[in-house]
Amino acid sequence: MIKVGIIGGSGYTGGELLRLLLNHDQVDISFVFSTTKAGKSVANTHPDLYGLSDLNFSGEVDTDVDVVFLCLGHGNSTKFLSEYQFSAHTKIIDLSNDFRLQNSAVLHKKTFVYGLPELNYESIKQADYIANPGCFATAIQLALLPLAKDNALHRDIHVNAVTGSTGAGVKPNETSHFSWRNNNISWYKPFTHQHLGEIKESLNSFNNTVGNIHFLPNRGNFSRGIFATAYTPCEKSEQEMYELYQDFYKTAKFTQVVNQPIHLKQVVNTNQCHIHLHKHMDTLLITAAIDNLLKGASGQAVQNMNLMFGLEETKGLYLKAGVH
Repeated sequence: MIKVGIIGGSGYTGGELLRLLLNHDQVDISFVFSTTKAGKSVANTHPDLYGLSDLNFSGEVDTDVDVVFLCLGHGNSTKFLSEYQFSAHTKIIDLSNDFRLQNSAVLHKKTFVYGLPELNYESIKQADYIANPGCFATAIQLALLPLAKDNALHRDIHVNAVTGSTGAGVKPNETSHFSWRNNNISWYKPFTHQHLGEIKESLNSFNNTVGNIHFLPNRGNFSRGIFATAYTPCEKSEQEMYELYQDFYKTAKFTQVVNQPIHLKQVVNTNQCHIHLHKHMDTLLITAAIDNLLKGASGQAVQNMNLMFGLEETKGLYLKAGVH
């Protein structure tokens, strides 16, 4: 059994992670650390876990677990790891953006591997530390990576993506409460979103020329999921593009290239990414859909854990979408 610790288990990603790990037959959850809820029932915070777990949040950290998941706000993982020293054998999977970029990826002389299995499969299997990708970054990279490998992204790329309210985190703010979000949509951080850095590093990893990425993120009036559309000039036919994408993802367990237009409910509550291609004159439109809390966060973190411990990549991640 893999002895697991969770740091910051009271938020949306922590709750999803708990739900997955409690149903994973190779995992034993040692503790769920929280500074604000220590001693309180985990199920009181995550009511879907009633009857599934009698865990309480802990104010103590077991530094000798096999793997620790950091579900902390951006910037807090670095601070936490400066205060707590885990054992030499403990693997770390960080769900924040603290270690995703190459210039900030080293801790205790170990390098965080960027945890996108479709890009870094073999490196993840050998890694001790994983920087789990961002949610927007996961959808956009999966939409564009085959083109980057084919050196077909040397001109401008336009991306429009809409995310559910859970992408803003569990703490209420002006644009996440129901009366504002319901029947509403708006953009935010136009062309400057923090996930652009990791997206560019991954696309540039093929040492090809990548053009400017014009990314417009939107807030949607639904709870979970990301629906991303990207378009860029393309000389090849739609059939050639499908062959390119299908070849790139031929061994990917959770990324499916489909020949019919996709919608968000196909992937919500799953660890899947669905991709569709459409060619109009000399422009290629790529659509990608994921669940921001699963393939965009906790599901991908469990996928990475499975790879790191030599388990079947899909273990604990057979989830069914609510398509109706």
